[in-house]
Amino acid sequence: MGGGLFVAIVLAVIVLVVIARTAVVVPQQSAFVVENLGKFRGTLNAGFHILVPFVDRIAYKHTLKETALDVPEQVCITRDNVQVHVDGVLYLKVLNPERASYGINDYKFAVSQLAQTTLRSEMGKIDLDRTFEERSKINVAVVDELDKATESWGVKVLRYEIKNITPPKDVLAAMEKQMRAEREKRATVLTSEGQRDAAINQADGEKQMVIRASEARKQQQINEAEGQAAAILSIASATAEGIRKVAETIQVPGGREAVQMRVAEQYVQQFGNLAQQSNTLVIPANVSDIASMIALATNVIRQGNGAANGAAAAAYAPGDANGFTPVPRGDEVHTDSSHRF
Repeated sequence: MGGGLFVAIVLAVIVLVVIARTAVVVPQQSAFVVENLGKFRGTLNAGFHILVPFVDRIAYKHTLKETALDVPEQVCITRDNVQVHVDGVLYLKVLNPERASYGINDYKFAVSQLAQTTLRSEMGKIDLDRTFEERSKINVAVVDELDKATESWGVKVLRYEIKNITPPKDVLAAMEKQMRAEREKRATVLTSEGQRDAAINQADGEKQMVIRASEARKQQQINEAEGQAAAILSIASATAEGIRKVAETIQVPGGREAVQMRVAEQYVQQFGNLAQQSNTLVIPANVSDIASMIALATNVIRQGNGAANGAAAAAYAPGDANGFTPVPRGDEVHTDSSHRF
């Protein structure tokens, strides 16, 4: 009984070992590389598989998921001979498990080393001031170079990202001073430009004010001139109309007597004002002869009428070398000394 139990236990263990070596379950997004007596037989994808006992074995296990690989920090020298510490992260994926198993011994280590060398090469092409600006271009350049090498390894490099760029402390201090100087320079330039624009705006405003003031004065003078012209025309028209009315009134019966009466009243009024003035005046001897003054005014009116009539009759009178004979002017006025005051 004891020997039979031992044999049964041994057989059970052998069966379990055989089952463990022949029955394989591959997880999702994974691939197992199987060798048959040391030679590549195939790739097992996700699912349940049975192997040949003691002949087939799983040599490599690969994940088909995207993997992030940390690239250690390294020292890079820029084109202007400044040492900077740069590290990054690399994203890759296994596309061909067979090539990833037999194309290279350790594809992760190889990709990491190739990323470091490529990064040093790319950093040496640019200056320190541009390293922060050219991050995206550096990342693309590293990915392009890695793709050329990893294609034969069955690995696809998806992207590379620079995590940190750390210049030396003295370089950082110099960069901070430079940035501070640039900011102060921009502030000074902006302040001067603001003052210049303010002065220009003020000058333009004063110029516009002077122009507007001159235009206002010009328009005022034009308006005043037009007003004065209109006033002069109105006065002239009114004066002409008044003179015309006076002339028409003189021609009606009793008009001349009214003129003489008006002249006598104004003469007496003005003569009375002479005594109120304290100034010394030189006047004619017959200034108090009102009748002679009225006769003189009447004679002036008659001479004006006679001159108009003479101009009309001269066109028909024979006489001098030009064929015209002057017409005698109006009657002379005789004054009687009995009318003097």
